[in-house]
Amino acid sequence: MSIDVVPEWMVNLDDEDISFVKKFILSSGSLKEVANQYGVTYPTVRLRLDRLIQKINISENNASEPYVGLIKRLALNEKIDFETAKLLISEYKKLSKDVEK
Repeated sequence: MSIDVVPEWMVNLDDEDISFVKKFILSSGSLKEVANQYGVTYPTVRLRLDRLIQKINISENNASEPYVGLIKRLALNEKIDFETAKLLISEYKKLSKDVEK
């Protein structure tokens, strides 16, 4: 079976995220096993899973506002800091309201 259309939430994941998902599934969802495979602690894997969940939620929730989703993904991936992301999103929303008027 092949996938003809890749869901939007999957498109926004990078190769490392996809690899993590694969390892997670193959280990039957055991974070302890995934931690052993990566050679890191359980809390480190838990944080990685939490960030992956956030990425998926961002993708799902911001399909109608791709710019906001991009800014949130950049902050989540630590490409920009959280305060800068909040400022950019706030300014974007102000501009969007002005355009609607």
